[in-house]
Amino acid sequence: MSTPHPLAGGAHPLDDPVGTSLTGPHARFAERRGRILRYPAEVTPWAAVPDRPEAADWADAAALAGPGGSMTITAFREPPPDDWEVTFHAEGVQLVDTGVAAAPDPEAVRLGPADVPEMLDLVARTRPGPFLPRTVELGTYLGIRREGVLVAMAGERLHPPGWSEISAVCTDESVRGQGLATRLLLAVSHEIRERGETPFLHAAASNVHAVRLYESLGFALRRRTSFLAALVPDGKPAHPAPGEPAGAAAGS
Repeated sequence: MSTPHPLAGGAHPLDDPVGTSLTGPHARFAERRGRILRYPAEVTPWAAVPDRPEAADWADAAALAGPGGSMTITAFREPPPDDWEVTFHAEGVQLVDTGVAAAPDPEAVRLGPADVPEMLDLVARTRPGPFLPRTVELGTYLGIRREGVLVAMAGERLHPPGWSEISAVCTDESVRGQGLATRLLLAVSHEIRERGETPFLHAAASNVHAVRLYESLGFALRRRTSFLAALVPDGKPAHPAPGEPAGAAAGS
């Protein structure tokens, strides 16, 4: 049974989706230092910090990421210290399935490690958000090919207990307007539902068109949140605690 993440700001697993993922179904990915948790850098940039981080927590975050490294946080309440460089900050929304017409898609194919070069190429063209060389390991990814070329995909990212986040929904410009992204989103939702879990997703609050589309498909606003990425100061030391290598995976 999964243990609620001690950094969470509330009892619901979606209040701290990164922390509850890394102490639950995604525990095998967790890198930990003190009260800081994060995914490996080639998997996804997300990290979890306490609601009210102290100076020691930011020092642990700096040690985990290394000088000049980046930490990307959602559902945060406190800004980083002044000497951290904020590189991205946006208001967002968290939407949950309240009646999505989930269904498999006959044209969708499963994507895996061998497909990563194609997936990275599609992401570079469409820019749906962070997708890295090992992101495919986080869950099911489905794609649609036309004439052998990957032109659309969607998959799973964060995985709090009982929930799975839909992410990397993207369509090549050459096939836009054909509903491929919607079809894949419904197909991924079907995969999640088949496991007895509930789909959810995040979107930028400013992306009104996407939010309206998700709502029309049966997703509903659960909460508003924020996304922030910041760089560790180059001069900040990143020494491991005695006997503990920085970036050591939890449970290793």
